Amino acid sequence: MELKILEQYIVGGIIATWLSFALIYLLGVKKNRPEDVHKQTNQLVRTQNDGATDIIIVGAGVAGAALAYSLGKDGRRILVIERDLGLQDRIVGELLQPGGYMKLIELGLEDCVEKIDAQKVFGYALFMDGKSTKLPYPLEKYTRDVSGRSFHNGRFVQRMREKAATLPNVRLEQGTVTSLIEEKGCVKGVRYKTKAGEDVTANAPLTIVCDGCFSNLRRGLCKPEVDIPSSFAALLLNKCEAPYPNHGHVILADPSPILCYRISSTEIRCLVDFPGKKIPSVGNGEMALHLKTKVAPQIPPELRCSFIAAVDEGNIKTMANRSMPAAPQPTPGAILLGDSFNMRHPLTGGGMTVALSDVVIFRDLLRPLEINMNDSLALCNHLDSFYTLRKPIASTINTLAGALYKVFSVSPDQARTELRQACFDYLSLGGIFSNGPIALLSGLNPKPSSLVLHFFSVAIFGVGRLLLPFPSPQRTWLGVRLILDASGIIFPILKSEGASQMLTWSPNPAYYKSPFLHN
Repeated sequence: MELKILEQYIVGGIIATWLSFALIYLLGVKKNRPEDVHKQTNQLVRTQNDGATDIIIVGAGVAGAALAYSLGKDGRRILVIERDLGLQDRIVGELLQPGGYMKLIELGLEDCVEKIDAQKVFGYALFMDGKSTKLPYPLEKYTRDVSGRSFHNGRFVQRMREKAATLPNVRLEQGTVTSLIEEKGCVKGVRYKTKAGEDVTANAPLTIVCDGCFSNLRRGLCKPEVDIPSSFAALLLNKCEAPYPNHGHVILADPSPILCYRISSTEIRCLVDFPGKKIPSVGNGEMALHLKTKVAPQIPPELRCSFIAAVDEGNIKTMANRSMPAAPQPTPGAILLGDSFNMRHPLTGGGMTVALSDVVIFRDLLRPLEINMNDSLALCNHLDSFYTLRKPIASTINTLAGALYKVFSVSPDQARTELRQACFDYLSLGGIFSNGPIALLSGLNPKPSSLVLHFFSVAIFGVGRLLLPFPSPQRTWLGVRLILDASGIIFPILKSEGASQMLTWSPNPAYYKSPFLHN
């Protein structure tokens, strides 16, 4: 009797085991052999080739996340591939100008600056030789709560990623893109390695590369000529009050500017600029010594103790400042956007404003097109106007950033010193003398011609100071050199930015008119 029961258990166990294997096989939950992984990868490619993805976005920073959300809202099926989807601690992208904030509103992303302890910014304060002047943003004409915002970059980006991920047709995947897939001069997609180490190929009619300043994909899509004019040493100052609340602080120090701006209710970011590519070593204490002996005496008294305390804590980060004019090489099936495409000196905090403006322009260009967008050449020709439409805002901000950095830096040339002093005094006059340049800097006035006008007004103002009350041959010659120096600063930048398009192309006023202006 017991033997019969045992036989029944054995037979039942065998049947149950076979049924389990059959069920596992039918569900596809079987152990992956190398050939199985290969089959699954091929199946992924086939699925995407069948039209599962309209657009691949490489990078989920400010530009990538904003683009994913805005294009996803328009019904596009988006795959976003980001190297690291975790919270990042970066020392750039912490100040959003009012012009950039208005673009954020246009994209429906303004709530991304909420619940991250972001601080409102209403303008700048400029310091030089013990004097200071307040330079407010010209916001009187705007109807909404328009101002700048400053914050921890990582918190802001995470909020944008989370919002993009709420759309059912947007998929964020952590992975490292290794190369673009090209066929007969046309980009068809990307190859990337997933977080699990799996090599995957993804295909789509359009690939948008916005993976930041360290992009390894830009080489075939633009002329990757990157200049490094200086580097930043960054510190966080805790529990201190700035001389001008809710304002960015620009200190015209020796040898180059120092920036301070609040990024939370308890923290102020301080960025110390070092001209050139060589900076003191953090590891051997050389940087700390330099900051305490050379830089600290130039910091406003209200911030000095906190600055020294931050140096003593030793949490000093460094970053090379990169500048790269937009020089695209249009390629069917792919386009560059964000810092992988165009960079400027971060002195004026214009990077996010340019990126978000580019996203708005790109979204509006793509809206009239059919969802499938299968004709890559026609798509490339259509998107070619993007490079022209972006010129007024991008080139104005880029040119101003490069020019101001050179003007604000100390020089042994007496004419350059006079130009630096003239710039400080010109802005200190207030009214139209400060509103015009600050409107350019903040992205509120995308007029390159206004930039050139104000820049040479500063130079002429400097010459007038030299010639009054009585000109002398020596001071007259110094004035001539001042004009030549000003020309030597701005004209090369204008040329690199495409001066002919910047200054001669007339944008459609309705396209650039802000919806937040009073009627």
